[in-house]
Amino acid sequence: MNISNQYNPDYSVHPGTILEETLEARGLSKKEVADRCGISQKHLNQILHEKAAIVPDVAISLEKVLGIAANIWTNIQSNYELSKARAQSLKTSSEAYEWARRFPVNEMTKRNWITNPANKAQMANSLLQFFGVSNTNAWEKWFGELQVSYRSSPSFKRAPEAVSAWLRQGEILAQNIPAGSFDEAKFKSALEEIKALTVKSPDTFEPEMKKKCADAGVALVFLGELPKTHLSGATRWMSKNKALIMLSLRHKTNDHFWFSFFHEAGHILLHGKKMLFLDDIKHSNADAEKEADRFAANMMIPEKEYRSFSETIPDKMSITHFARKSGIAPGIVVGRLQHDKIIDYSEMNTLKEKFCLVENHADI
Repeated sequence: MNISNQYNPDYSVHPGTILEETLEARGLSKKEVADRCGISQKHLNQILHEKAAIVPDVAISLEKVLGIAANIWTNIQSNYELSKARAQSLKTSSEAYEWARRFPVNEMTKRNWITNPANKAQMANSLLQFFGVSNTNAWEKWFGELQVSYRSSPSFKRAPEAVSAWLRQGEILAQNIPAGSFDEAKFKSALEEIKALTVKSPDTFEPEMKKKCADAGVALVFLGELPKTHLSGATRWMSKNKALIMLSLRHKTNDHFWFSFFHEAGHILLHGKKMLFLDDIKHSNADAEKEADRFAANMMIPEKEYRSFSETIPDKMSITHFARKSGIAPGIVVGRLQHDKIIDYSEMNTLKEKFCLVENHADI
């Protein structure tokens, strides 16, 4: 008996259709095949009329009776069921189009976060794959369960879908960053070393600070904000051993950049692992945000030293001297003085540095 023949259709059909064609081609009656397979004729008819599946024991019987390998029948059955499931999924995806329209799909496509959808169903399907969820209810559950503490509530309420997409892309990028298990002492030490990098150029400090963070168990991702989000950064824990800091690079001057980074670092050291922090540099309301603000400010300029210096009348020379003594960039001092209204926001801005940092990409 030859059971090596293969049947590999390039389309999905119910195995009952193939079986019926085989019986007709061989001139076999349904009763004869049913009897030889040890099943009722009613059961065979159900298979032929696509009302019953070819289960493994029936497939083995067909192998013995017809000489067509059992795995051929089970594969055809499996492909048929998968095809039906995909068709239902497409229908569900098409119905999810209204949900998908809430996302900045054009911008996400432009950034290669998702593939360019050809139709409504594909748009929803691309977004579901991007978020790693099977349906919109799963997305609502995933996003709704995130416990959020944030400084700028309008950004969160105005564009929750855009915020969730930005967070998800950061998570995807962070998964590709090899990081050690989180070590608090090592991270604190890394922050001291990173503070010294504030006087360096971006091409020097960017790879170094990312490596120091990763070695301590923290993935650092630079990812430009999406429209209507207006976020400076975010902090969350991906697991109990790996934290994630996301910086949107929204502000282009070094005072804002470094404050945002150390603020996010403060959340990691000061607050729980179940919280997600979304930060906008303009507002500070929650206690946790105030604590992170103080941590960032004191990390860069110790309070005692800053208080003594700020009592003087600062000028460019004194600011530069104080910054050099503190081991930080002069622009950071200017930003602190402006924030505390010791000098006007229009003053000393020439001491700030502007730079353009490179975003993380999925292929890194």
